[in-house]
Amino acid sequence: MNLPNKLTALRLVIVPFFLLLLVLPLHWGAVAFGGVTIPVTQLIAAIIFVAACITDNLDGIIARKNHLVTNFGKFADPLADKILVMTAFIVLTSMHVVPAWVSVIIIWRELAVTGLRLLIVETNGEVMAAKMPGKIKTVSQFIAIIFLLLNNVFFELIHVPFGQIMLYVCLFFTVYSGIDYFVKGRSVFSDGLK
Repeated sequence: MNLPNKLTALRLVIVPFFLLLLVLPLHWGAVAFGGVTIPVTQLIAAIIFVAACITDNLDGIIARKNHLVTNFGKFADPLADKILVMTAFIVLTSMHVVPAWVSVIIIWRELAVTGLRLLIVETNGEVMAAKMPGKIKTVSQFIAIIFLLLNNVFFELIHVPFGQIMLYVCLFFTVYSGIDYFVKGRSVFSDGLK
């Protein structure tokens, strides 16, 4: 397994730790930072999430620079992102930070696009790589999740709900990129429509 694929696998491995920090009743105190108070477990979970975001960026850079792009990487990299993001949105919904309807739309899109990618592999024998709208969606989701986990740190001082603003930005790109994938991959449905 090459280095980019190892980084992708690492991202999958750290998801349970991220989840457990946010759902277990661990009382490790809180820290005040940038005008807000953040539970230590939430801060550590945010740091883990940032590390996962960094590995997401690194594995792509290394794979392209060293010509290590593989079908496994093209499929597993976005899958790892989806698992991490869906976990974060489910937990943030349980914490009453993200409305349930937003999480449902985001999770529905992630599962639908994953299903489409599998169908394309089955039909065409190749993996549909992430397109620019999908990449913007991923980055905006990462930014929203980080600032929601950090209780809008830095922005709370100027009373700007940055995490919530980014939540709706990422919702827009989630829906837009999902439509884009289905429009570009519509040829796989042509058999069933005849």
